[in-house]
Amino acid sequence: MANIFPRWTNLLPLKIAFCAGTAAVGVVAAFTVYATPKSTVVGYEPSQPIPFSHKIHVDQLGLDCRYCHSFVDNSDHSNLPSANTCWNCHQHVKRDSPKLDPLHRAMDKNHPLYDGKPIQWVKVHKAPDYVKFSHSAHVNRGVSCVSCHGQVDQMDVVYHAKAHSMGFCLDCHRAPENHVRPLEEVFNLKYDPAEYLKQNVVTNDKGDRITDPKEFGKKLTDVFQLQPRESCATCHH
Repeated sequence: MANIFPRWTNLLPLKIAFCAGTAAVGVVAAFTVYATPKSTVVGYEPSQPIPFSHKIHVDQLGLDCRYCHSFVDNSDHSNLPSANTCWNCHQHVKRDSPKLDPLHRAMDKNHPLYDGKPIQWVKVHKAPDYVKFSHSAHVNRGVSCVSCHGQVDQMDVVYHAKAHSMGFCLDCHRAPENHVRPLEEVFNLKYDPAEYLKQNVVTNDKGDRITDPKEFGKKLTDVFQLQPRESCATCHH
């Protein structure tokens, strides 16, 4: 009986298996590169020239975020504090602490190692060059630091707490009611929507008091006239 299939088909199962295996390896590699904490640098916690504790300054002392990050509500980027900002307090407070030597070198002309050079803070959060993100556009529409950076007020050492992936941003754009809050609460890192609604009377369009945080979020979305875009051009210019 004549062969139904030509001889070259003998290797076809092996070729299919090889292609399927290559595709599987490619999927795993892509996931490793683009979707794991290693890629999104979650947990990144660099050492700083001065061990600045947000837990002490923000949580215990009540320092407002805008004292150090003074551009955050009127600029695209959130600036790092200048040495002068730190010196305003530390020329009087903990002045003799050896941890503040870099500050003395930058600001104290009587310091033996004074050079007047700015403190070289290490950047923790950095968007890719092809991504356009405006801090002021977000904080002025009720998005708090916590939504993107986590509970910074509880960090002795600031670390990269959340994955700033495209999916992370889209989740917020698709459901902004889960993240927005009253403007006066944006820099209150202890904000609790349920507690806020207990202490403040907020009503819906029917005049009924709002007690559900999600309903409150939807009301704020309407008040702020939020229509977050989901197209690529939103962030990629």
